Amino acid sequence: MPLKALGLNCTLSPSPKPSSTQKLLDQLLDGLSKHGVGTDSQRVVDLNIKPGVKHDEGAGDDWPGLRERMMAADILVIATPIWMGQPSSVSKRVLERMDAILGDIGDDGRYPTFGKVAIVGVVGNEDGAHHVTAELYQALADVGFTIPAGSSAYWVGEAMSDTNYIDLKKTPEKVASTIATLTTNAAHLAKILKASNYPAPP
Repeated sequence: MPLKALGLNCTLSPSPKPSSTQKLLDQLLDGLSKHGVGTDSQRVVDLNIKPGVKHDEGAGDDWPGLRERMMAADILVIATPIWMGQPSSVSKRVLERMDAILGDIGDDGRYPTFGKVAIVGVVGNEDGAHHVTAELYQALADVGFTIPAGSSAYWVGEAMSDTNYIDLKKTPEKVASTIATLTTNAAHLAKILKASNYPAPP
């Protein structure tokens, strides 16, 4: 079975506003597609993701549909901007809703996310990419996702600059090489886990 990836753009800007986060997310998904991975994406702020820590928070909640797409994917890509040195509030809402996965542990001691891979992309005009990556990867690992080797893909411009990632005429060489490494490792890891998932604990 071919691998599938779902990308979540956690920008604060609704469609169709330009989004540096979308640019980086598209590059990550394109990198995965070069390894035969089918891709799909969603700008999360366009949905009504209610606050809470359950799989369904009632009428009008769009999380159940997004969660279904997430659980159907082998690779989850979360891309977020940096705001005040933190992941966006949208990405934090996504993580909060994922907390419900902790209640889905099976009789075999495994979460339904075991065998799924997660990678992160970060953009911003201030420092904090490593901190943002650490917050996201820690939470994703807690709810059962596997993190591939290598750095997250990130671009951080000059503090208080008017230049955004989307404004760059050319992707910096280091960013491009990091995207290639991260997506290669993610696709490789997802193939291994799909063929041989984690065993149940004794």
